[in-house]
Amino acid sequence: MSLPSVILSFNSNHGADPWTDTRPMRRSRYNQTQSPPGWMQAGGRRRGCGCAPLFGLILAIAVLLVIYLLAPIRINIAFIGIDYAPEGSNLARSDTIVLASVVPLKPYIGMMSIPRDLWVNIPGFGENRINTAHFFAEANNPNSGPQALQETVRANFGVDMNYFVRIKFEGVREIVNAMGGVEIELTQPLGGYPAGVHYLTGKKALAFARHRLGADDFYRMEQGQILLMSILKQSLQPENWLRLPKVALTTIQVTDTNLSWWQLLRLGVAVLRAGPEGIERTLIGREMVSPYITSDGASVLLPDWQQINPLVDKIFNGSSQ
Repeated sequence: MSLPSVILSFNSNHGADPWTDTRPMRRSRYNQTQSPPGWMQAGGRRRGCGCAPLFGLILAIAVLLVIYLLAPIRINIAFIGIDYAPEGSNLARSDTIVLASVVPLKPYIGMMSIPRDLWVNIPGFGENRINTAHFFAEANNPNSGPQALQETVRANFGVDMNYFVRIKFEGVREIVNAMGGVEIELTQPLGGYPAGVHYLTGKKALAFARHRLGADDFYRMEQGQILLMSILKQSLQPENWLRLPKVALTTIQVTDTNLSWWQLLRLGVAVLRAGPEGIERTLIGREMVSPYITSDGASVLLPDWQQINPLVDKIFNGSSQ
């Protein structure tokens, strides 16, 4: 059969030529009023992932956190180091008293050491050494020592101390041991050590902080500040960061404080921003007091408020202006 005959036969059996057939195709079962399935809608509108509200919430929380961490709200803290106390109690004198003021926004951190023999008025007990305020309160009502010292500071220095951190002297030894020891640098002979760099274990660090040259407590205040700054500086060094969890856990175990964890976070941010070198360190020096013998024969230090008050104002008021 010839090719034309085959084509004619195909057309007669199957309808028009498939190459030239212009008849309309059969309408799809999906008419104009019925939308095809979603997978067939190539250009359809995509549903949102709901990320915008979540992102907004996260951003709002981050902004609030930054505001809280950097807000210019002054925090005053009394650091209290107490002597050896009977087991299970805090019945001891506060032989180390350091008052600190922190303004996170600056950032500003100022600290002032107070001589333990400073003769002051203790609310409810009368005149005595400032280090006895904690002891008298603990003897009458356990765990009231920090509050009594805070009230004593407020009554004599005119500064509100709303927070405290209390530590027993043996706790210093444990913290330094958790750090693997601490390195101090002295520009002059101090605490029984010559000028230079010295590595101290926990036991030696405690002995350094408590060392007194005769009856002079001013050297000891300076030694305590040097040790505190050395601990802080060493903790911020990257090579010591792996020890920080152990140091933090030890610190929690050996200290007592009314600071909440979010307040500690604010302080941590302020310390990181200021750095150890940015902390203003002062103390009530010899020129601000007068040695005195009480009627009971006790050697005390009478405060010269005309010299002390400007220092207090500088640390606890001036930096925020």
